[in-house]
This record gives sequence, structure tokens and C-alpha cells, in this order.
Amino acid sequence: MPVRLHLRARTRARARTACAVAVVLGLTAGPLAGTALATPSSPSSPTLTVRESAERGSAEGESAGRHTVDPRTERALRAAVRGLPDDDATAALVRVSGTDGSWRGSAGVRDLPSGRAALEDGRFRAGSTTKVVTAAVVLQLAAEGGVDLDGHVQTYLPGLLPEAFEPITVRQLLTFTSGLKPGSSLGDVAGEGYERRYETLTPEEVVAASAARGPAARPGERQQYGNIDYTVLGLLIEEVTGDSYEHQAAVRVLRPAGMRHTSFPGGPDPRIHGPHNRGYQRLADGRLVDATEWNMSDRWAAGDMISTTADLERLLHALFRGRLVPRPLLEKEMFTLPDVPGATMSAGLQRFDPGDGRILWLKSGARPGYSTVVAATRDLSRTLVYSVDATDAKSEDMNPVAERIVRAAFGG
Repeated sequence: MPVRLHLRARTRARARTACAVAVVLGLTAGPLAGTALATPSSPSSPTLTVRESAERGSAEGESAGRHTVDPRTERALRAAVRGLPDDDATAALVRVSGTDGSWRGSAGVRDLPSGRAALEDGRFRAGSTTKVVTAAVVLQLAAEGGVDLDGHVQTYLPGLLPEAFEPITVRQLLTFTSGLKPGSSLGDVAGEGYERRYETLTPEEVVAASAARGPAARPGERQQYGNIDYTVLGLLIEEVTGDSYEHQAAVRVLRPAGMRHTSFPGGPDPRIHGPHNRGYQRLADGRLVDATEWNMSDRWAAGDMISTTADLERLLHALFRGRLVPRPLLEKEMFTLPDVPGATMSAGLQRFDPGDGRILWLKSGARPGYSTVVAATRDLSRTLVYSVDATDAKSEDMNPVAERIVRAAFGG
């Protein structure tokens, strides 16, 4: 039996091309899109651009002061991105900031055929860091009384789930404890959906497939990270506000945070508009393909945002300072883990203890050709944002270039 959706303003909400978040001019089509490419090799003179923070200490000229990080960290960061492109990545963009200084660097190439230097401020697919924005929108609605975090999804979205599902709260969606199974997708996460990269899969179709499979666990029983919870939250945002997810994200998060170069694809649009570095993905058969153009409609509120490292740094500062979510709600929902065995995820963030007395709150994101992280200590004494054009962006193992960057930034 088909799943029945009772949603207000669905026609308007689905017209996503009218809801572009950032004003972008032009289109970078790029050469050889969709064709197999030769394996990248390290150039004899690696492209490395470093811009220390003598100009401004952070994305907003706050916290980091007007000095660079200590020499040891600077050397480690330089070494972390030196030698690109290589087999692991074609480019890397890095921003480190905090009370003890900041550092900006980029390495690698804009695209393999031309070998031009990577754009330091280039746009990229930010993957699941989108979930931080989605969580902030839901928590804003909760602060305004428009959403009850203990209220049930079945109440807000009647007909979305069959009666066999137990009531699922909004908070359980936020913390990945809903018990929902993954929905449909356009291909394997390792990039094997490459042949279907121009196809469209709507959020309703994704959720319908999950609902048809039945629950994976009882709500609140265990934490299982995935995209389905945040796809449902996107639908909830649209139902509660009568507006598109993209527009709500823009007016509630992107604009207040000053994220002027962040956007959403507008439904099935496979392109990254504006200046960007091209991303490449290695497939299971060994081919290295240009993965820049890819329809991300099946990821939507869970992972289709396009951004820059500067904008994501602005997001960290605005969020952690309580400018996007009221502080009491921020502490309770985003900086507190749910009472579930083994939980590491809060509402949109992950808690990580590196064992050196600091606690990091972070979110990673990966789409074919692009791997992203936003991470910070709670007091913003050290923040890290990177975008690595990883050739194994959806691998279960951490990309070697990304791992070097994290170790350099946090002294691991």
C-alpha cells in the first residue's frame, strides 16, 4: 500500500530551484566531466598556498586574534597538505582558528586536466555537515513553540509511517535513535551510483522505502547513524512552516551566520554553481572519474549543502556562541548525548574525546569526490574546517590526507 503524505504546500516546497540560498553567478562546467581520468601523480613542484591570519584572526575577526598558530602546528599543517595531488586526494582546503592563532592553507589542483592551482575559497559538496544546519532549524522551531521535541513524528506527519511503527519523537530523529531503517538511494555509498548520478530521487520516495521496510529497532533503544532521520526532519520542517526546507535553512541559519557562499542544489540540479575545485572518485573497477556533477536529491536535508571552508567556520562560531540556537537548548540538545548505550551523536554533532583533556564536537560529511569536517572545542579555543577532494570520499577508513590534517590541527 503506498504511503500517504499529508503535507501542506508540497507543490511550493518541491519547486526547489526557486529557493537558492546564495546568489551565484555563472556556471563552471569543467572539462571531461563524466569520463575516466588517469591516476593523479604528484607534481614535481607541489602547489601549496598558505595564508596566515595576519589579516583577520577568524571568520569574523574574533577569538583567534591577529597571530598565527605556533610554529610546530604550522609546520605540521604545511606538511599535511604538501604533495597534492596524489592517489588519495587532488586538493585540500584548510582553516584552523582559535585563541592561540589561526592558519589558512590550500594545496593541490582545481582540476586534473589543467593542473591549475586549487581555489582556496572554492565551493564544495559539504555532505552530512548539512545535518548541523537541519538540527539548528528544528531547535529554533522548538524554541519558538512550533515544534515539541517530545512530540511524535506521526502527529506532525500523519500517514508518513504505517501503524506498525511505534511513536517516534522529534528528539529521537535528531539523535539518530528513531529505529528507522535506511531509505532508498541512487547507488552504493562508495561511488558506485556513478552511472545514475543524473537521476532524481525525492525525499518522499526515500522515506516511503524506509517505511515499507519496517522498523529496525524500537524508538530510543539504540543509536544508529544514517540519513533517514534527517530526511524526515526536512519534511517536518516543511510541514510545520508551510515553507521549503531550503528557505527556512537560509533565513534561520545561513543568513544569520553570514554564510553568503552556501547554497542548496535546488532539487535535481547536479552542478556546483560558482567557483569550485572539481572532485574525483575512484570506483571499484579502478577507474578515477570526475564526480563533480552529481544529483544529490536523495540526500537533501541530510547532506546536499554546498559551502566553503570560510562559511563553515562562520557556522561553527555562530552556533557555538548561541547565535543560532538559544543557549539552554543548545547545551541540552547539541552538547549533550542521549541516554542510549554507546551513543556518540547529539542533535547534529558528534562528541569525540582524543584523550588529551579536550573534548571535540564535530561533524563530518562526504560525497563522491569531497570529504569535509567541521570540529571545535566547546570554547572555540581551537576550530578546524577542511574540505579534502578525496578520491575515496565514502571509504570506511579515514582518508590519509584528512587524517594528517586532523592530527596537525589538534596536535595528535
